[in-house]
Amino acid sequence: MRGESTRSFGDRNEEAATAFLEARGFRIIERNYYAHKLGEIDIVAHKSGVVHFVEVKSSKGSFNPVYNLTPTKLQRVVRCAQYYLKSKRLSMPYCIDALLVRNGSIELLENITI
Repeated sequence: MRGESTRSFGDRNEEAATAFLEARGFRIIERNYYAHKLGEIDIVAHKSGVVHFVEVKSSKGSFNPVYNLTPTKLQRVVRCAQYYLKSKRLSMPYCIDALLVRNGSIELLENITI
């Protein structure tokens, strides 16, 4: 959308990402979980006994948001996920996922690695 702020663009895409996950059987546990100085996790979800820590990346135009998934960003998400599990006293399998939102389409990359 022309003239849309970066924040509202991101919020709108996180809403779309949440709806996308829910339609595929994920139960949303939290959104925008802030782990002190470690950073933030966009979406924490649960499906089939696994906690999914989901990083949402979006872009306008032809740029593929997958290029915003840098090793540094993924390491930060892993540290946040580990902190989340420890702080909630959860001992269960987890994975790091990415949701790419571009031009109205959404792609889920499950269990990505660094």
